[in-house]
Amino acid sequence: MHKRTLPLILLILTVNYGCTQNAKKTSEENIRLNQIGYYPNAPKSAVVLDDNATEFYIVAKGSGKEVYRGKLSEVRKSIFSDKKTRIADFSSFTTPGTYAVVVPQTGESYSFEIKQHVHDAVAKASIKAFYFQRLSTALPEQYAGKWHRAFSHPDNKVIVHASAASDTRAAGAIISSPKGWLDAGDYNKYIVNSGITMGTLLSAYEDFPVYFDALALSIPESGNDIPDVLDEVLWNLRWMLTMQDPGDGGVYHKLTNEKFDGMIMPDKATRPRYVIQKGTAATLDFAAVTAQAARVFKKFDKQLPGLSDSCLTAAAKAWQWAQKNPNIVYEQNAMNRAFDPDVTTGGYGDQNFSDEFAWAASELYTTTKDEQYFPSINLLPEEAVQLPSWGQVHLLGYYTLIRFQSSLPTTAQQKVEAMKSSVVKFADALINGVDTRAFNSVMGKSVKDYTWGSSSVAANQGIELIQAYKITNDKKYLDYALTNLDFLLGKNGTGYSFVTGHGDKTPMHPHHRPSIADGVVDPIPGLIAGGPNPGMQDHCKYASSVPDEAYTDDDCSYASNEIAINWNAPFSYLVCAQEALQAK
Repeated sequence: MHKRTLPLILLILTVNYGCTQNAKKTSEENIRLNQIGYYPNAPKSAVVLDDNATEFYIVAKGSGKEVYRGKLSEVRKSIFSDKKTRIADFSSFTTPGTYAVVVPQTGESYSFEIKQHVHDAVAKASIKAFYFQRLSTALPEQYAGKWHRAFSHPDNKVIVHASAASDTRAAGAIISSPKGWLDAGDYNKYIVNSGITMGTLLSAYEDFPVYFDALALSIPESGNDIPDVLDEVLWNLRWMLTMQDPGDGGVYHKLTNEKFDGMIMPDKATRPRYVIQKGTAATLDFAAVTAQAARVFKKFDKQLPGLSDSCLTAAAKAWQWAQKNPNIVYEQNAMNRAFDPDVTTGGYGDQNFSDEFAWAASELYTTTKDEQYFPSINLLPEEAVQLPSWGQVHLLGYYTLIRFQSSLPTTAQQKVEAMKSSVVKFADALINGVDTRAFNSVMGKSVKDYTWGSSSVAANQGIELIQAYKITNDKKYLDYALTNLDFLLGKNGTGYSFVTGHGDKTPMHPHHRPSIADGVVDPIPGLIAGGPNPGMQDHCKYASSVPDEAYTDDDCSYASNEIAINWNAPFSYLVCAQEALQAK
């Protein structure tokens, strides 16, 4: 062989191999499914992006043996684009194993498992992700693996911003406010967003205590006779308690530096940090969380003496402040005009506090049975019920009151019955039309589902359906909730499993400072990306502007690829609830 022909031959072989690999990738992505897997006795389906296909079969990985064959559904058309799909339903196939869906002339899917507790690893990772968000600590390799990092953010010398000054704490005073979770891709701590996050995690524990009591996460506190999920919640609760002004009971809106840090590791982010202005939203969210925490931690009085009582005292004091200050809006631009230094980090501004009053009153009433809180628990018109978000927390109060209906005074029963009716009717509206949607999920009923943090919309829809299941014991709600878990793990318009480290096609470049700056190729696992967002406010390069495809795996994309604690929490609830309920 002539020596000069060898590089040419190698180039041809390399190009051919690359084409084969690209063809395989395209083939796999023509079939969208839950990239983790399915429970044996639950619904199972995949979405085929080929309207000409008519049949499918399932093969066992390893042997290649065909184990199931079926017909594809009629064509379904996306309401967002000209995309057409067919559904491969293999719910009747229940044999545990590792498989792939094959559609002749279309392709072979990513592999998936069928087994009990199929989502065990991703459930644990979704909560362990909060450990990776801890501040005021080092993350040693023993618990953090290759994502270990140095101590950062002691937050023991936090400055009282001029906007937060009071009679007992002057501007410039120094307070200590350690611990807590970094909120999202940045290194600041926000009470409002911690509020819905903590409420969701505490509710998950209240709904499924047996499951969480047995869930081991390999965190420093594991084995201390407190469930690991509550140990993690405690890390943030301890911080939240420091954010209340002991002089008057009001709660600071956030703890932050003046502006966002660059893409650096947390121990390199050393600029001065401030507590900023008290506000009604922050104070009521704090009251709700601490009232719920008082209830949850009461049974751990032996391990945590005094904590439950301290939480309830803090909640009552915050409620009293809010009664005196019912409309203190956090409006950052106005604050910056009035006080120095200017602060330009996350605003979490809210203009309407009726939902916060209702949530806080619901938690305080449930914990104390004190009738003073009952008048603030207002019922919404059924058409006004909305999914929870950081700016809309009313439904969290519904969930709590329904959960503890049997222990409530008779005066509350009629109102709680109306709440149950609203939750079930909301669930019925969510599932209406699912069986004709292109991706066979509750998520995607309208363009409104695809907003900033659409992954949390999908997860919160799942929680709402699980609440309906708990009210009615009708398994259809549990099954439809599972369609949104499938959506989040790959059966969607992008083909991504939105959870880092879990699935075949997952975010590798989330907008998350530690994952960007740590020099580790893989991002921190268990974090859920924001998801499709046609608003594309970050002006990064997106492959598509179609609502259910408007996502880019680029660390510049804070609008679609950032992570946030208030997105991880409902995902944790959804996946852990399915693990708890599907085992029955």
